[in-house]
Amino acid sequence: MARVVVSEFMHRAAVDTLRARHEVLYDARLVEEGRRLLAVAPSADALVVRNRTQVRGELLAALTSCKVVGRLGVGYGNIDATGCAERGIEVVTARGASAQSVAEYVIATALRLLRGAYEGSAGMVAGHWPRTALSAGREIGGKTLGLVGFGATGRHTAKLAQGMGMQVIAHEPRPERAQAQGAPRFATLDEAVTRADVLSLHVPLTGATWRLIDAGRIGTMKPGAVLIDTAQGGVVDEVALAAALKSGHLGGAALDVFETEPLPGANAFAGCPNLILTPHIAGLTQEANQRAGVAIAEALLERLSSLSPLGKWPA
Repeated sequence: MARVVVSEFMHRAAVDTLRARHEVLYDARLVEEGRRLLAVAPSADALVVRNRTQVRGELLAALTSCKVVGRLGVGYGNIDATGCAERGIEVVTARGASAQSVAEYVIATALRLLRGAYEGSAGMVAGHWPRTALSAGREIGGKTLGLVGFGATGRHTAKLAQGMGMQVIAHEPRPERAQAQGAPRFATLDEAVTRADVLSLHVPLTGATWRLIDAGRIGTMKPGAVLIDTAQGGVVDEVALAAALKSGHLGGAALDVFETEPLPGANAFAGCPNLILTPHIAGLTQEANQRAGVAIAEALLERLSSLSPLGKWPA
């Protein structure tokens, strides 16, 4: 047996799977109780997090017995992966678990932004009939989807888009990988940006991707194009995006991730037209939560099978 601390929401079936073999402290509020989390951290053989628990600094230093950190999602934005490696802590992610959910989010928001027909309900309840104002929407069929990043989520998004009659081009920093995985058509970054009617981002945040979509690249996008970011905050220059929406250069945008989360009250987006903002939930559905939980539970069971319990949890 081993000790597992789960500091954020995890699907109940996955928690029960871990509890059948190990001692589990599961409390989704731990992420908000820093002192308590720090108190139990030294006794944890494994830590399970989502995207809010910051596995770095004081918390990472407190994980003196930890062998593995499980991330109920993809990416390492909240985890000091280098620091974990230096301490012999393996980091495992639920890669692919949220791909379908994010892909559906991309297509759904693209449909809404292009069509522009779903904002009149309140006026109609009040007796208005905005038929003319809502009759200038665009179809998604025949439009070009530009994908920046062609991992599991990009591939799922391409499949759904093609089913809607879209043309798909994909940019992947490793061309041989994109071609091997069946990219509909590989493109340079600049080509994907300039040709897309809908540009969807699926890359991790690194030094190379920080503000990858900046004012210059936004300026090269087609007039009326739509930008969707479900990657990580910081890949898009938010101020430049807001300016492009307000000027009318872009026809719409959907952001699920932000440079600062939660999004502060003083931000660039006030007054932006045709903008959808969601609180980092594109990959969170009932089905995705279950897949991620199962994947992480199985990974932890494999890695903790030889460990022994250490006694009582700290109070």
